[in-house]
Amino acid sequence: MCAMKKVVLSSILAPTLAFVLGFNAQAQQQPKIPRIGFLTNNSSTGLGAADEAFRQGLRSLGYVEGKSLVTEYRYGEGKVGRLAEMAADLVRLKVDVIVTGGPTSTRTAKQATSTIPIVMASDPDPVANGFVASLARPGGNITGLATLSPELSGKRLELLKEILPKISRVAVLGTSTTPGTAQELKEAELAAGAFGVKLQYLNVLDPKDIEAGFRAASKERADAVLVLNSAILISQRKQIADLAVKNRLPAMYPQAEYVEDGGLMTYGVSFIDLHRRAATYVDKILKGAKPADLPVEQPIKFELIVNLKTAKQIGLTIPPNVLARADKVIS
Repeated sequence: MCAMKKVVLSSILAPTLAFVLGFNAQAQQQPKIPRIGFLTNNSSTGLGAADEAFRQGLRSLGYVEGKSLVTEYRYGEGKVGRLAEMAADLVRLKVDVIVTGGPTSTRTAKQATSTIPIVMASDPDPVANGFVASLARPGGNITGLATLSPELSGKRLELLKEILPKISRVAVLGTSTTPGTAQELKEAELAAGAFGVKLQYLNVLDPKDIEAGFRAASKERADAVLVLNSAILISQRKQIADLAVKNRLPAMYPQAEYVEDGGLMTYGVSFIDLHRRAATYVDKILKGAKPADLPVEQPIKFELIVNLKTAKQIGLTIPPNVLARADKVIS
């Protein structure tokens, strides 16, 4: 009888045990879903199209959000003090890669971790900023894309001079704490000297400084406005574009998003293209590549965009030769 009970018990437990062991084995075989951190000092709307380009880049590589990849987005909203806490949070989550939207967020991520790979979606000069040893061999846990284009501020001033031959004074909006601003301003000053134009630098450290800056520009009778790269400024791009129109000041911007929100004109690196390319770095790292061995790439796409609707609002006629060179005209 006892032997009979053992046989019955074994026949009951054996399938159950096999199921449990099989379930555990299956659970152990489930692949880990990579987790990506995206850290930027911009607002969630500040990067809009660039963010979407990054997502599209991942999708084109076969990643499906929530299934084969999870992305943790952290937006500083132009408040630098928030970034350190956000970076620390991503480190606590043990993300596999951190993508950064600019030099301020890259520096913050670098301070938070020396082991988690960091991919720069854009940086004006990662060597000068101390993020990589060289473009060819970064050497640490950081790689990505460099804009390396402070000279574009001079080109933007040249375009302003082309559409407004008689300008003599240009107000420059920038943020002194943004890496790369000093070099951008230097390039603008060199161009200004060549064109016989005086620059009026207006430092914007807080969104409330923007309106005061335009009042100062009007007081000094500025003929136009040149906007430099800044997370604070792009997060307030609609306000800046509106104030430029209100004061009837032709303005040149560093990114397409400004012009799409009512700004007059932009010439520069395509940040949308850079963010799309950042996805390729993420893919390579998730497949085993080391940031130290992935060369930093430079821009391959530049764009000139003109908003004719805004030009009409301020009573400005854009020369045909400028329109002919435009990659996009908003009318």
